[in-house]
Amino acid sequence: MRAAVALPLLLLAAAVVAQVPLTDAMRGKTPVADETRPPPLGNAENNDERRERVYSMQPPTIPHKIDNYQLDLNANACLGCHSRGRAPVTRAVAVSVSHYMDRDGNFLAEISPRRYFCEQCHVTQVDAKPLVGNRFVDVDALLKAPPAKAPKR
Repeated sequence: MRAAVALPLLLLAAAVVAQVPLTDAMRGKTPVADETRPPPLGNAENNDERRERVYSMQPPTIPHKIDNYQLDLNANACLGCHSRGRAPVTRAVAVSVSHYMDRDGNFLAEISPRRYFCEQCHVTQVDAKPLVGNRFVDVDALLKAPPAKAPKR
């Protein structure tokens, strides 16, 4: 555990001695230690069209606005449409069965408490330029693609 803490401190000390500001590509030229203003929030899309996932095991994004949805210890507005009992009536996508499992893999009658707060994994969709490049290809697209040719030797 000490080595895990010592290495970053050693790198920080080396950067200070060398007078090299530690920067992060996502923050531009702003040193890591400086606070920056976050970009303004975009307007959530409200078209109910599901987007393709951009990385393996990505939780689905929310294809509609959720402004003023109550999501706290007393109520979860998402379950009004997405619970397994209501989804056939509302024609919404039902919550995955994985959300009804506890950490030991046992199935529960209700949503697992660790899966109750939807926004800890799911976010609304915004039409925005990606911050970083991505070459992810979904497995279904890979299976449909013609086989790649082996390189010539």
